[in-house]
Amino acid sequence: MQTNAGISRRTVLKGAGVAVTLPFMESLLPKSLATPTAAARPPIRMGFFYVPNGVNMTSWFPTTEGPNYTLSTTLQPLEPFRSDFQVLGGLTLDKARANGDGAGDHARAGASFLTCAQARKTSGANFHAGPSADQIGAARLGDRTRIPSLEVGIERYRGTGNCDSGYSCVYETTLAWRNATSPVPTEVDPRIIFSRLFAARPNDPEVVRRNRLRGSVLNAVLEEANSLQTTLSGSDRQKLDQYLTNVTELEARIGRADTLPPVTLPDGTTAPRSIPSDLTAHYRLNLDLLALAFQTDVTRIGTFMLAKEGSEQQYRMVGVTGGHHSISHHQNRQENLEKLTKINTFHITQFAYLLEKLKSIPEGEGTLLDNCMLAYGSGIADGNAHAHNNIPILLAGKGGGTLTTGRFVRYPRETPVANLWLAMLERFGVSVPNFGDSTGVLRNL
Repeated sequence: MQTNAGISRRTVLKGAGVAVTLPFMESLLPKSLATPTAAARPPIRMGFFYVPNGVNMTSWFPTTEGPNYTLSTTLQPLEPFRSDFQVLGGLTLDKARANGDGAGDHARAGASFLTCAQARKTSGANFHAGPSADQIGAARLGDRTRIPSLEVGIERYRGTGNCDSGYSCVYETTLAWRNATSPVPTEVDPRIIFSRLFAARPNDPEVVRRNRLRGSVLNAVLEEANSLQTTLSGSDRQKLDQYLTNVTELEARIGRADTLPPVTLPDGTTAPRSIPSDLTAHYRLNLDLLALAFQTDVTRIGTFMLAKEGSEQQYRMVGVTGGHHSISHHQNRQENLEKLTKINTFHITQFAYLLEKLKSIPEGEGTLLDNCMLAYGSGIADGNAHAHNNIPILLAGKGGGTLTTGRFVRYPRETPVANLWLAMLERFGVSVPNFGDSTGVLRNL
């Protein structure tokens, strides 16, 4: 290992056939960087957490604004972290509205949450949304880490079929979009997530040779596929474009992996064996993996779908029978509203679990949570009305000292949530003039 004379942020531990970069440790910095400077600060991480079907609005928002608010019923699990997050009101997801396209609010809510673009109403392969905020960040800064971004979920991705009033299933099961026609699937299996994050890539000449051979094969595939472009129909060309985008990304990942140093997992970390049968355990295992990815700087961008939009997941562990989506159409019945609050509180409890883990990890002059920006929310406010104004949004973490936490802020009615994504990208180090239906960078954060 290098000494303080020339240690790199990518300093690593080696062994055991897997690889993880070391967490940020100020004591290992060169003496010239011993005082806090831009070069010495830990990197900022950016995460997006999505809950489907809206919330019970009567038990979500605090009743008073500012720092002295009282946590609402649903947000009670976050009490230990009230100085680590802020509640944001007044934000709107306009592109989840019909805007002339009729029914399909669940599909549009999922598709537009991070893209803030109107999804094309289709159940075929010609789906179209827009680049998502996370992927804009990944495209600009993703080459600084082992993987550009991590997409995690609980319910499996579906890229085909009609799932909501003529909208493709891809819209309900996808948060991240590389571009308007390239959704990035979520992964639900912790074994696969673990492998993607920490797969062994030793400096073995045979492994290097195989990787180079695979790169050559991919190049050949690209050449042959491109030669077909003029002979294909419009829809087939779109399918081919999506395929080529994925192949190109794979080629880039192989090339990037060849240049990165091998690393090992921290002591006590073991690979997951399977998807837990217990839903709570499944959530927490995948949240642990996301936290570990942030801690080891394998990636700085993550998305997590706590369930797909329109989900009928059942939450018997909190005493709720019936499907989530059906319950969200509560018809103002007290029994359904109470069930919905229990589901909402269960999801918030999982988010609190992640905050506790991140806050327990020292980093720089604070904690890993201090260097995160974690947006939590839904593209639907009241599920019964399919409302998309005043959507439930939390922003946790201090963004490396750039965010003011511990308060409830209410923005003017119809403020685009896209403005929040612009503000997060700006703090992440990515400046773009506009995004989706944004009207400017959200201030007073």
